[in-house]
Amino acid sequence: MDCCGPISECEKPSEVLEKLNESLSDTRKLRVLGAGRFPWKSGDWDRVTLGETLFLHKSVGAKWWRDYLARARTSSDPVVMLARVSLAPFTWSESQKMLGLVGADQWVLDLCVKHGMRDGFTCPVGARWMVSFWSPQTLTGALSPATRAALYAAASSAALRLEQLVGPHADGIADRPHLTPREVAVLRWASLGQRIPEIARALGLGPETVRTHMRKGREKLGSLTTAHAVAEAMRWRLFP
Repeated sequence: MDCCGPISECEKPSEVLEKLNESLSDTRKLRVLGAGRFPWKSGDWDRVTLGETLFLHKSVGAKWWRDYLARARTSSDPVVMLARVSLAPFTWSESQKMLGLVGADQWVLDLCVKHGMRDGFTCPVGARWMVSFWSPQTLTGALSPATRAALYAAASSAALRLEQLVGPHADGIADRPHLTPREVAVLRWASLGQRIPEIARALGLGPETVRTHMRKGREKLGSLTTAHAVAEAMRWRLFP
């Protein structure tokens, strides 16, 4: 908790991570992995830039990031997914258990183990940042509630300072599709499994009007099918 004040005075992202790492000097269980800002569109790895929206601590080898990015472009990272939709921090082993990860879905955890990171602790901050720690040992039962709260507080301070240092970069927000409220509404109802007649009745619109909104929404999202449009709308967080 004592590191929160000094973090607010850091002038570089690397200093933020180092100050955060120094706060862990009394334990061998955790080290700082890094911090990253989520792009507006989930899975948009072209918007994740090392040194601009992603910052790694010097304890993490550059090869890990290259290996990770190569795989993340073609496979979803379940730990990032959980962090993006959750306000609570979890260890990686807890995430694996909660999500029931098996087989290829465990790729990110297997990759971390390959690089000497047997477990970790990821803190989502404001649905905009995630701050991660790694451990050379399994963390099962190793982190008390008080320790978790302190780590989360420190991670939140780090994310806040990084946001100030990085600045309000667009991160692709300029490319975010601008759907009208009606276009979003029909796609939201479609995501619930409703067909055109049902959507029309629910919104008080004619079926042809619903089809028009649906078509325009698909065009703006670059989708050929309604299912694809719904998925893209959710990736852009146009609706929950």
